[in-house]
Amino acid sequence: MAAIQATVFGGSGFLGRYAVKRLAEAGARVVAAVRHPERAGFLKPMGAVGQIAPVAADIGDAASVAAAMRGSDLAVNLVGILAESRRRSFAAIHVDGARRVAEAAAAAGATRLVHVSALGADIASPSAYARSKAAGEAAVRAAFPDAVVLRPGVAVGPEDRFLNRFAALARVVPALPLVHGGRTRLQPLCVRDAADALERAATLPDAAGRTYELGGPAVYSFRELLEYTLAITERRALLVPLPEWLLALKARVFELLPEPPLTRDQIALLRRDNIVSDGDVGRIGDLGVEPVPLESVAPEWLARHRRGGAYAEARRLLSRRPARFAGRRRDC
Repeated sequence: MAAIQATVFGGSGFLGRYAVKRLAEAGARVVAAVRHPERAGFLKPMGAVGQIAPVAADIGDAASVAAAMRGSDLAVNLVGILAESRRRSFAAIHVDGARRVAEAAAAAGATRLVHVSALGADIASPSAYARSKAAGEAAVRAAFPDAVVLRPGVAVGPEDRFLNRFAALARVVPALPLVHGGRTRLQPLCVRDAADALERAATLPDAAGRTYELGGPAVYSFRELLEYTLAITERRALLVPLPEWLLALKARVFELLPEPPLTRDQIALLRRDNIVSDGDVGRIGDLGVEPVPLESVAPEWLARHRRGGAYAEARRLLSRRPARFAGRRRDC
């Protein structure tokens, strides 16, 4: 990537931090547009001195969006929410906010806009989240026709709120609920692969105006993913199918929390499989990225949920040391 300037909206989020790092590695100067730049200082060491600059921007405010785009050749919009609140609705973030970013990118003369949507975005979806993602794509296309739209599936990694959430729950509860019987199929994607795909989407000439669905190399049922998480973390928990009405009742209570672990809209979202479609869209391989299998990377971060933490296996190995080393001690 040439020495361009890229503005990444949502640069301190889960996928955002990996995207910022990947763009910096490719040689770009990165403006990380976030609501709280004082909390995004951890991004700076991901590049050379001065290469990554967190700045204040809120996609609900057109002036701050325009200011963050000033002088940038590339815009990346990663801002999204999984649950609505009184102050932040799906429409405000995924549609109106996305439109502001696209309009600011066009006004700034940016040569490329990468808009990150979601796998399953569909105006006819039973989920308000998925409907808003589809409406956001339309709003972006209207303002910036050559935008590249990426639809990643469930992204997993050290900071994810999917596998890690269930692994953490299994440490304290005896049972985990199966939404829709655990039959929903998912195609999880390593977050590093998603970041690689984003960097390629920002640079490949043929990517302009296209939509790409990003999924991992394998499809799993929701039940299989929970079973795998329990196996890796060496935890035991019953997997209990619950009727949708009971889940919805629990979700209604969870929605009172600042970060609800489950919402009624997420239950609706899981009525449909979240996998790459057979439609006329691009795939992650078309961007030159070969996604890694979940099994080759998930143990890296799930091990910390085992009894004894990430170093439990190392301690077990050390406990088998030869007898001649017994009693010896080394201070570090």
